[in-house]
Amino acid sequence: MATNVILLGPPGAGKGTQGERFAMGHRIPRISTGDILRDEIHSGSTLGRAAKIVMDRGELVSDQVMIDIVADRLARADAVNGFVLDGFPRTVAQAQALDGLMDGRDPLIVLDIVVPEAELARRLGARMICKDCGHNADGRETKPGVCHFCGGRLMQRADDNALVVLERFKIYQKTTKPLVDFYHVRPTFRSIDGAQSPDQVTADLYAAVEDISNGAGMASGASGGGKR
Repeated sequence: MATNVILLGPPGAGKGTQGERFAMGHRIPRISTGDILRDEIHSGSTLGRAAKIVMDRGELVSDQVMIDIVADRLARADAVNGFVLDGFPRTVAQAQALDGLMDGRDPLIVLDIVVPEAELARRLGARMICKDCGHNADGRETKPGVCHFCGGRLMQRADDNALVVLERFKIYQKTTKPLVDFYHVRPTFRSIDGAQSPDQVTADLYAAVEDISNGAGMASGASGGGKR
């Protein structure tokens, strides 16, 4: 059975770190729409230039652009045995489209990482990203300010400054948080305490997926994409 996971949570909840750990542990791809968009921005493509303007304001890229990106990515061979989606869906419209994309596949496991707003603001204010490869600093750097993946210079993301962070919180509350209402009635939904240490959050994510996979959740949502 494929392990198809969505990670929900506000900016700074740790979705990137946890998604990467889970994907590596289960040998499935982590599909980060943020990374895909940043790659487009780095390449200077038309999509990248348009997305940069929107993201630098702290706003979200349009639903249809994100749906098209994810549809293309899920169609690749490496996603047949499962995936971890980070950054998608962010709106109910995207979630409804994803249900359609999941027709004929095993159901979605939805994990919501919950972190208090004050802690999120602190994390985002201190977050650094590599200017060259786009990886988030994760505490494994051996040299201050230097990316341990490629040796590039670490810098604050344009969308992590104080004013943009505040705008991102507002957008999350308005458009993304309703996803919890959309998904929480499903037997394959769980909330995770994201204010714990990263290792404990990882352990809780693994435990939640195992509980869902071994319990009634998967059986109850096994038809199609697990639609409501």
